[in-house]
Amino acid sequence: MGLEATYPPFESKSGDGKLQGFDVEIGNMICERMKVKCVYVENSFDGLIPALQARKFDAINSAMNITAKRKAAIDFTSPVYIVPIQMVAKRGSNLMPTTASLKGKTVGVLQGSSQEDYLKKHWATAGVKVTSYQDQDQVYADLVAGRIDAAVQESQTAMDGFLSKPAGKDFDYAGAPLSDPDTLGEGTGLGMRKGDPQRAKVQAAIDSLKKDGSFSKLSMKYFKRDIIAK
Repeated sequence: MGLEATYPPFESKSGDGKLQGFDVEIGNMICERMKVKCVYVENSFDGLIPALQARKFDAINSAMNITAKRKAAIDFTSPVYIVPIQMVAKRGSNLMPTTASLKGKTVGVLQGSSQEDYLKKHWATAGVKVTSYQDQDQVYADLVAGRIDAAVQESQTAMDGFLSKPAGKDFDYAGAPLSDPDTLGEGTGLGMRKGDPQRAKVQAAIDSLKKDGSFSKLSMKYFKRDIIAK
């Protein structure tokens, strides 16, 4: 399974360098149900699809939203979970996730993400400067330093990776979650190569773990709510 480990609480590294997070536990549960061994391969997020196609690993398990653009290149399982996409800005800035509010401002986003696709489609064409970053931590660092005015990412990632930490004390969610099925997708699933015969077995494991409540129990552990796609 390929992932980029800079996106807590979905995938990150503990202090001693071990992979951890919701997606990692999801992957381990799928492999256990399939009676196979999980091996994780780290890769930059924007290079995950090319690396999958080059057979560096067999599945992408890295909080990747299922979008029409990505489905043209690879196959996906059904959605495993759905997380809102939200903008974060300095408290009191009065910025909202609209082109009217953000015109002339700079918004940071993870390179290769569906959020980047959304921003380029809807905001960059309307006078908003979109700056893409190799990893999410760089986005937060520039937000604190004032080099960007806002950031767009999954809401739970913002909470766990930034808002709940000392560096994020002056920041908060700004406005309602963003919505656009075309760019932001229909939820998060595992990406697999086109026509991979193993996809059916992975899907069967996912369906089984949904049905017996294992995924929902894990979701409650991480998020105190059930984000598993029905």
